[in-house]
Amino acid sequence: MPHLLAAPDKFKGTADAQDIAGAICAAAASAGWSSESVPLADGGEGTLDVLGGPNRRSRVSGPLGEPVEAEWRLDGDGAVIEMARASGLALAGGPEANRPLEASTRGTGELILAAVGGGARRITVCVGGSATTDGGWGAVEVLDGRLSGVDLVVACDVRTEFRRAAADFAGQKGATESEVTMLERRLDRLTQVYRDRYGVDVTGLPGAGAAGGLAGGLAALGARLIPGFDLVADAVELDERVARADLVVTGEGFLDEQSFEGKVVGGVAELCAEAATPLLVVVGEVLAGVLGADLLPTGTEVVSLTETFGAEHSRTDPLNCIRTVVSRRLGPTSRNGRERE
Repeated sequence: MPHLLAAPDKFKGTADAQDIAGAICAAAASAGWSSESVPLADGGEGTLDVLGGPNRRSRVSGPLGEPVEAEWRLDGDGAVIEMARASGLALAGGPEANRPLEASTRGTGELILAAVGGGARRITVCVGGSATTDGGWGAVEVLDGRLSGVDLVVACDVRTEFRRAAADFAGQKGATESEVTMLERRLDRLTQVYRDRYGVDVTGLPGAGAAGGLAGGLAALGARLIPGFDLVADAVELDERVARADLVVTGEGFLDEQSFEGKVVGGVAELCAEAATPLLVVVGEVLAGVLGADLLPTGTEVVSLTETFGAEHSRTDPLNCIRTVVSRRLGPTSRNGRERE
């Protein structure tokens, strides 16, 4: 019996990775394939759920100062925190309601302190989905001098450098052009502050711009920055699972150049290329020109739900659309994929 690995990211705003993986596996079962569900994330929203889910809750400052109840995970002396649950754009009401110049990562710092207070000495901070472009200053103010003996790791969902955080992402958080310029100046000032106060130069540090520069701020306090996808892939032994599969199905909401800069689709594609495992990529939309850039392994099939089913149907019923795409690829009695030895 051929074996399928369902290894998708979330389709942001429409379906989470767990439900998408379930839809893929349901299609595989209907076609007579065995399957394995391995929902993935890249260090941003959804990473906490992939790494075991929350089992603690703390009251902290939201991105605009209002109190929020933020969930996190504690296992022994290890903790996992998702910054979006304390300082996320959704908590600010989306880009329309956000106040980009005021949005702060203070609540993320408070959440890290809650983990330290709970006995954590190994803390992973998953960054992405932020409302903020404060360079991590809100969190730094809270944490300064209070992380002695703590191994802090930041799982980054992008490789953006510190100053680029404003130009690349602040507009998505509601910032006007003039506000983007002001935020860039703020980040410039903070690079000097971090250099003078902590002896850390964050300017050229890959990933330091993640979550509006939060990653850089935490790096100034001694945190190690790592690619979020690599963290998740190692945790679920993804390379071994890919090698065992006859077909891998992955996907995300929007396929563009950033999909290959530390995101799930790009990471899964690399592993499939190394293992010579066939790959099907199902996405909500595809940016024009991406498929001609030789970013995916030869023979990879990419299906856009928007092109296949229309924008409205793909947004309102993504799971059935995904199930249909995978069923068509496999067929009721198909044995497509790599032959087993």
